[in-house]
Amino acid sequence: MTHAPSDARSPAGGPFAGHVVVFSGRLASVGRREATRVVERLGGRTAPEVTARTTMLVVAAEAGAGKSGKLRRAEEINARTPGQVDVVDEREFYRLGGLQSDETLRQLYHGLRQMRERYPDVREVRLRHLEKWGLVRPVVRTRADTYYGFHDVGVVKGIQEEIARGGSFRGAVRMLLAEREGQLALDFRELHGEAQPAKVVALPRPDGGADGAGDGSPDVAKRAALAAQFFREGSDLDERPGEGQERARMAYRKALLLDPALVPALVNLANIHYARDNLVEAQALYERALALDGDCFEAAFNLGNIHHDLGRYGDAVACYHDALRVHGGYADAHFYLAVTLEKMGRSAAAKPHWRTYRALAPDGEWSDLAREFSE
Repeated sequence: MTHAPSDARSPAGGPFAGHVVVFSGRLASVGRREATRVVERLGGRTAPEVTARTTMLVVAAEAGAGKSGKLRRAEEINARTPGQVDVVDEREFYRLGGLQSDETLRQLYHGLRQMRERYPDVREVRLRHLEKWGLVRPVVRTRADTYYGFHDVGVVKGIQEEIARGGSFRGAVRMLLAEREGQLALDFRELHGEAQPAKVVALPRPDGGADGAGDGSPDVAKRAALAAQFFREGSDLDERPGEGQERARMAYRKALLLDPALVPALVNLANIHYARDNLVEAQALYERALALDGDCFEAAFNLGNIHHDLGRYGDAVACYHDALRVHGGYADAHFYLAVTLEKMGRSAAAKPHWRTYRALAPDGEWSDLAREFSE
């Protein structure tokens, strides 16, 4: 959940410096986790209950009419030691933390509820589609609502008017994309968000193993076994963020030093480079994997994503077709192929893949979008 940023940057001397803060009730605009981060960023710390160490109690607007146990405990402490616990309401907490309340946000922006009432044909699910296509970008999300700026209101208003004239949502989206960039374009990375490249999880080995392994020598067999061990180590590590991925990268490199033809290690090492936006390095590794194994689905699919990122749509389509030749039941490959074909203006060719995606993933993340574009 995102919220309006705070201008406060240093904990030293901040509004919560030295404070032990306790929250009472459910905050309307931010979750407890985000509120805790705000306090910690500005020099304080939080606690679950009011104790003798508590110095600030934040009472949420939704705390109710009666006094909570935490508020009564704070009053007892203040009766013994006047002024020890500073009792503040939710609005004051937002002010101290440099946040904006929903009341303020409603004066500055247009809330989702307001948008739904004003433009009923652009349903919430369609708004989410517009976000994925990069046509609207919420300014702020809170627990209570999602807020859009003036530009987004204009986009939604235009789509509402197009539908009212008898047009389709799909047609309106295509028109907006064409107007924005002169072609049916979208940011492919934004569309599939944090989706990870296809990963090789098994370690199938052709007869003979590594280059030269066909002679059956003990030394070659030992190197192949050690390479497989490093691969498994990398595979266990590479889904862990930060240091885990770096250790996985080193493990895959060691595996490839021992067995340069170990295709799964090539693919998973390429995935790490791809996640880091090292597209040139990732492309070279995927192409090397495909030269060794032309039926490597993961390499073909991920290479298609890279070609798309670099604007080489024709090459991307060829890679996706290669991937589907090997694994025709992979729903995401149909989806990304459909997206790429739409960007090339080949809507008729995209339709079968939209439909196949819907059939393979009826409850998938993009099933509603696929339905819009397959009709």
